[in-house]
Amino acid sequence: MLKKSIFLFFIHVNGIIFYFQSLVKEVQLNKMNKIILIFTLLSVGFSTNNGNKNQLGEIAKKFEKNSNLIIEKAMNDSRGYDRLGEMLDTFGPRLSGSTNLEKTLEWILDEMKKDGLDNVHGEEVMVPKWVRGKESATMTAPWEKDLVILGLGGSVGTGPKGLKGEVFVVNSFDDLKSRASEAKGKIILYNVPFTTYGETVQYRYRGASEAAKVGGIASLIRSVGPYSMNTPHTGTSAYEDDVKKIPHAALTLEDAAMMGRMADRGLKIKVSLYMEGRSFGDVPSQNVMGEIIGSEFPDEVIVLGGHIDSWDAGQGAHDDGGGCVAAWEAVKIIKELGLKPKRTIRAVMWTNEENGLRGGNAYRDAHMDELDDHILAMESDAGVFKPSGFGFSGPDESLKILQDIGSLLYRIDSGIITKGGGGADIGPIMKEGVPGMGLKVDGSRYFWYHHTTADTFDKVDKDEFNRCVATMAVMAYVVADMDKRLPR
Repeated sequence: MLKKSIFLFFIHVNGIIFYFQSLVKEVQLNKMNKIILIFTLLSVGFSTNNGNKNQLGEIAKKFEKNSNLIIEKAMNDSRGYDRLGEMLDTFGPRLSGSTNLEKTLEWILDEMKKDGLDNVHGEEVMVPKWVRGKESATMTAPWEKDLVILGLGGSVGTGPKGLKGEVFVVNSFDDLKSRASEAKGKIILYNVPFTTYGETVQYRYRGASEAAKVGGIASLIRSVGPYSMNTPHTGTSAYEDDVKKIPHAALTLEDAAMMGRMADRGLKIKVSLYMEGRSFGDVPSQNVMGEIIGSEFPDEVIVLGGHIDSWDAGQGAHDDGGGCVAAWEAVKIIKELGLKPKRTIRAVMWTNEENGLRGGNAYRDAHMDELDDHILAMESDAGVFKPSGFGFSGPDESLKILQDIGSLLYRIDSGIITKGGGGADIGPIMKEGVPGMGLKVDGSRYFWYHHTTADTFDKVDKDEFNRCVATMAVMAYVVADMDKRLPR
């Protein structure tokens, strides 16, 4: 009778694990035959490793040695990760217009100078200032419960006495419009489950004005996110001109869903709300940056970074302190290795992305005359989770070059370069023709923490952070050091 045997092999070669499975039919294999079979499969493993090495692109082959140095240094260094923790714990959240943000920016400039980066400086940006103040909410019927809320960015306050009202639950803007006659004098709650960020965020952004149009006295939303542990999500909102401004806040997913069920059961829901949110005039802030000046083409620039401002909940660890420090660390590692790229590599931390995009627009304006020589813009603003590569927007010819370079990152599983990508802060210069790319990471947990009190340093994994550093550093270095500039 034929006997089936399965041979499993896990071979670790040059930092890469290979897996082999062989299903063979045998009557009886003596020990020598088994040894021969094992060594045959092992030889396949080694030849496969060589095959992967040979799969490096033509450009990548020229940069394999230095890229491996960058990767090894990034993956075995904790200083960038530690620096992120120091920044978050020392200065806390960094809302535009806050003292926390400005102290952080001055600290970054001092630290960049200590790192020996070139041309370290700030560029002034006028930013909006909104202050949350104290806020609270209580459900008073059908039973009493303290509610965890976060006022939405830009919201007006309730006044010193607060406000009270019956809650009117709707499931969409269309639902609100069709039942407008029932809404006057009530607190409108948009109990809209998360689908995608782009689709669901509209209730946060314009929900207050839509509620005010039908006579609502305040607006509440189900937090924009797929997961919660009683953690509301804040974020920017806006008021339409000539529409009354009413208070606007986010409930937790749990409380919004509960009120939705209560409404379906015909229960009357009442809430008392107190908010001190207030907007002030614009105040000065700055974009901060440091660079390695190119050895041959100093006016040609590869720019990489993230937005240094955050919401005032949590510490802004994944959004976007981690992206900023990872880009900064990428440039620092290139310098520490003594590499001298032909083109300038500039790390930028943009201010005021969250509630204005003033930093990205100001960078465009300040460097408008230089944008023809901005070779590539790279942004990290999706958290510093495990990276898979980049999404790129630019010519197909350039995409092929970047995919070639990406093969250098296969060894850490972050070399996939796809069409379509960028970022909010590099968006203004991309519109002027600068090719752009956004770091792609495992986003399965990003909206768990995004804009919540849970976006804190303990959520950042050191290995995943270091992979982000390595991925950005290799890409920036090779594009900066190629013989030919990346095509427009």
